Amino acid sequence: MSKLKEINQKLIPEANIGLVGHVAHGKTTLTKTLTGKLTLSHSEELKRGITIRLGYADTTIYKDKDNKYTLDEKLGVQIERTISFVDAPGHETLMATVLSGASIMDGAILIISAVEKCPQPQTREHLAALEVVGIKNVVVVQNKIDLVSPKRAMESYKEIKNFLKGSNLENAPIIPISAQYGINIEVVLSAIQEIIPTPKRDLNKNPKMLVARSFDINKPGTDVEKIAGGVVGGTIIDGKLKVGEEIEIRPGIKIGNNYKIINTKIIGLKKAGKNLTEAGPGGLVGLMTEFDPYITKSDSLVGCIIGKPNKLPEIRNSLSLKVQTIKRIVQSEDFKNVKPMFVGENLLLNVGSARTVGEIKKLKQNNIETNLKIPISADRDERVVISRLINGNWKLIGYGIIQ
Repeated sequence: MSKLKEINQKLIPEANIGLVGHVAHGKTTLTKTLTGKLTLSHSEELKRGITIRLGYADTTIYKDKDNKYTLDEKLGVQIERTISFVDAPGHETLMATVLSGASIMDGAILIISAVEKCPQPQTREHLAALEVVGIKNVVVVQNKIDLVSPKRAMESYKEIKNFLKGSNLENAPIIPISAQYGINIEVVLSAIQEIIPTPKRDLNKNPKMLVARSFDINKPGTDVEKIAGGVVGGTIIDGKLKVGEEIEIRPGIKIGNNYKIINTKIIGLKKAGKNLTEAGPGGLVGLMTEFDPYITKSDSLVGCIIGKPNKLPEIRNSLSLKVQTIKRIVQSEDFKNVKPMFVGENLLLNVGSARTVGEIKKLKQNNIETNLKIPISADRDERVVISRLINGNWKLIGYGIIQ
């Protein structure tokens, strides 16, 4: 590989890192500090100052002449790697979106504000989400240290350590930072490089892409002959996709009471603003297609999967699950006086980037059978995240394995 080609390759994102935590603890600000981009793009997000949909932005990590990590291209003498950051919403009513985002994360940064007592409700929920989805490579940051006294900073640190005790993150580093002023960002970069490596990928597998966003890029009033096809965004978790290939999208679009698989052709691939002829796992990719952009408006294809025709998992209208509840969650104050699951109860189910509601039809010990309101495409032995409706809000309780 030529030197120029090697450099260009390292400028293409190779891993996805999520930023999770309680609302207003600084996820979007840290994303901007790390990438230079503000991920709030939806009009309601800007109005309310919170993230509703998944936001994402890329950054390249360099090493400087002193062998320290930096984001400054001018100081960098060596490119280490490029990463996509996924900014997940913190508000508890948007937990399903967090779980959808977690499915495309190779690691995460858990952000906890030093200003507020730890844990806040969504801090607890997001830690549970990381554990349930199976994300173990996590860096914990103690944000907003510029707003507290040294005494409060130490109190906050002890609160965080106590909160993490007994979890998968018990021994995770806790890095004090100010996302607003860029304090200790170089330490965060060092921890990312050490704790969240790029996973090994198998490019020979049949391609499989999880759809996290879908949209219409055409402006109102665009001439018919200039209209571009629908665009989907997400991450490839197996194999690779190429421009010109025929692809299939499952379960597809709803027509009447049924879902119809979509078949189309890839006419463009983009990662980190670069046009590619092929793309593999790691980072977030935009895929331009030939089909009607109306189909992709307003994230309508989120939860679908993309791959070669007839090579994707089966479409399921029901699920048989072996359930594992998380004791730390179901024994918490939120579940006090909550009765066990029952036949007829609706559960919120997340698998990959998809979410659906499943009504329990059969229940025996740790095994349940559910009928799905929205079909999903999934393989046997895949993990399904389970939430129950408690006091008007969906609360995470554990996961199930598809039987």
